[in-house]
Amino acid sequence: MKVYLDHAATTPVDKRVLEAMLPYFSDRYGNPSSIYSFSNEAHEAVEKARGSVARLIGAEPSEMIFTSGGTEADNLAIQGTAFANRHKGNHIVTSAIEHPAVLNTCKWLETRGFEVTYLPVDREGLVSPEKLESELRSGTILISVMHANNEIGTIEPIEEIAKLARERGICLHTDAVQSIGKIPVDVKKMGVDLLSISAHKICGPKGIGALYVRKGTDIAPLAHGGGHEHGMRSGTENVPGIVGLGKAAEIAHAEMKADSEHMARLRNRLVDGALKIENSWLNGSTAKRLPNNANFGFGFIEGEALVLELDFNGIYASTGSACSSKSLEPSHVLRAIGLPPEQCHGSLRMTLGRENSAEEIDYVLQVLPKVVGKLREISPFKKDFGDYEKTLGKGGHGGHAHVY
Repeated sequence: MKVYLDHAATTPVDKRVLEAMLPYFSDRYGNPSSIYSFSNEAHEAVEKARGSVARLIGAEPSEMIFTSGGTEADNLAIQGTAFANRHKGNHIVTSAIEHPAVLNTCKWLETRGFEVTYLPVDREGLVSPEKLESELRSGTILISVMHANNEIGTIEPIEEIAKLARERGICLHTDAVQSIGKIPVDVKKMGVDLLSISAHKICGPKGIGALYVRKGTDIAPLAHGGGHEHGMRSGTENVPGIVGLGKAAEIAHAEMKADSEHMARLRNRLVDGALKIENSWLNGSTAKRLPNNANFGFGFIEGEALVLELDFNGIYASTGSACSSKSLEPSHVLRAIGLPPEQCHGSLRMTLGRENSAEEIDYVLQVLPKVVGKLREISPFKKDFGDYEKTLGKGGHGGHAHVY
């Protein structure tokens, strides 16, 4: 059996999405910016997709800017806001567990004279609005806090953060790449000014995404050219990709409730079974969590070895973010929630999709305990099991807990 459990990294393209895209590669290939009739089909397809993406998040079509994906959307939001508002101040606030597309953009801005505060999180990965408020100052021009974390699935209190931002006239950006299509997202209710989206996380194609820019938000473009996308993202539009994102958004809008309930049931089944394994724990929040995310820790083994053994058994998962999975450094997210490096290295992220089944989860729960046991038999830390159990008894992370 083959079981794909890495949907936080990427998702399979829905057949309905592929079908919608195909004509725009060869039959309706006109440039949507041209004025003759042949290009009108492409232009209309782009605008239809813009409306579908806007509808998914409660925005106006004119507030959507198509990008090459979530990373570009994050960069446009953060750099664009920083440079457009530099006359007001140079201070940015973000969290310690953001995606590298946010963290590395902020670090780069520090080399350009901006000051960045990286907020800590609690053991569940939650940002404290009170701590955020204490870090705000007169020169704060941007807050960027993700809607849901890509590694541990924790959902952040964006509405509370937005209230603080609005009261002080500070622009608020949220990376919603992981939450879109999993939980309801309404930009007006949330109160955000900027929101990033990526198509390949919602069964759309790779290489396309979008940035919501609330009307009236002061933001500068990163690329200059022919003035495409309301002057915010010049370059001939990726029509097939845009059509694919639009169709994926349309499907997500119609089927999200059923998909999320299905994934949550499977996630709960997976968590309950996996936590029966000795010296195991769940990373992240038990309540404020995406319905498809389970991030486990297993004592005394390496996550990379665990992933490879599962791969050998036809189960595909990860140790954390796909964007940094080749790094030997412990996850910055797990370090931020207080795990020591040795526990970070024993992590396993399993993220579900709409196509997963109960039979697949049962297969995983047959294989996983055997693989963990096999790796522990050859672990140099095996002799420490007893000491670790004592640590758990004093309030450490523990297994055998049914948290859902």
